[in-house]
Amino acid sequence: MSGRLRVALLAGGRSSEHEISLASARSVLAALDPARYDVVSVAIGRDGRWALAPASHVTDGHVLGPGPVTEVSRGETGPAETLPVPAEGGTLAALGEVDVVLPILHGPFGEDGTVQGLLELADVAYVGAGVAASALAMDKDLFKKVLRDSGIPVARHHAIRLGDLSANPFGYPVFVKPARLGSSVGITKVHDESELEPAVALARRHDEKVLVEEFVAGMEVECGVLGNRVPPPVASLPGRIDTLEHEWYDFASKYDEGGMELVVPPELPDETIALVQQRAVDAFTASECEGLARVDFFVRASDGEVIVNELNTMPGFTATSVYAKLFEASGVSYQDLLDRLIELALERRERRASLEY
Repeated sequence: MSGRLRVALLAGGRSSEHEISLASARSVLAALDPARYDVVSVAIGRDGRWALAPASHVTDGHVLGPGPVTEVSRGETGPAETLPVPAEGGTLAALGEVDVVLPILHGPFGEDGTVQGLLELADVAYVGAGVAASALAMDKDLFKKVLRDSGIPVARHHAIRLGDLSANPFGYPVFVKPARLGSSVGITKVHDESELEPAVALARRHDEKVLVEEFVAGMEVECGVLGNRVPPPVASLPGRIDTLEHEWYDFASKYDEGGMELVVPPELPDETIALVQQRAVDAFTASECEGLARVDFFVRASDGEVIVNELNTMPGFTATSVYAKLFEASGVSYQDLLDRLIELALERRERRASLEY
């Protein structure tokens, strides 16, 4: 393809992970080579409004381009739209004119298959998992069932749906969490029976389905995966999460300065590290992922078993995020990661163009 690739960067979104998405997008914008890419940004406000502008910077609720700042979170006039939008002269029309979209969106309304479906309708290449894989990985209940059926060990869980009584079949402690959210939002480590109902109530503020997950005593390990189906995807070196003064890997330990330390590689036998990498790829493949994912594990202290906790189809993507650090330690720079992800998006679209519908 001659000339620069036209890239659209989606950032923000309606979920509680809005700020994390904007931080990821700022890093991506800074790393994309302007000699190779012509970038336009689409900022999605917390209210769902989309604003389009040629951009060199994305900040909270705004797109900053060569013209005036456009507010997208208060419904003011300007080049902003709320879905459904007209097919001509709007954001969706612009998306259809680019070569590839980077949906750097985390959580519901971005990482859960909704935006991926929109991009499929627009018939544009996009980075990351498709509709089904995105929806599956976002729903931790369904994801665990698919992995169990594929013979991949996962932590035990119990789903509490609307109308169900709160129940914990595992003893204490356990984790209670929304089934379809990320970044440890709405999660509680429950130590005894008195804490169960408040934890379920907190999780229900974010999702109608709540999970109770067994506590696995052991090392928390994360592993990045990169690739499509052919050739097979590759795993990064894994890293151990040290939450320092935090009891568990909560929101503060993930995002506060000095809240956690990543040790790459972890202090594990070589065969265990290889098993983590293999199970990361196995989980990626079983859930039909493409592009990228970060797979989170527990290495159980009692027997060294490698247990999948969850899979993130669009993990935090700043240059200092875990995913980027894992691949940097594996010899792949942040800029190279972005180049490869864009190539993978284009490869997938070209491959699927031959399918008959």
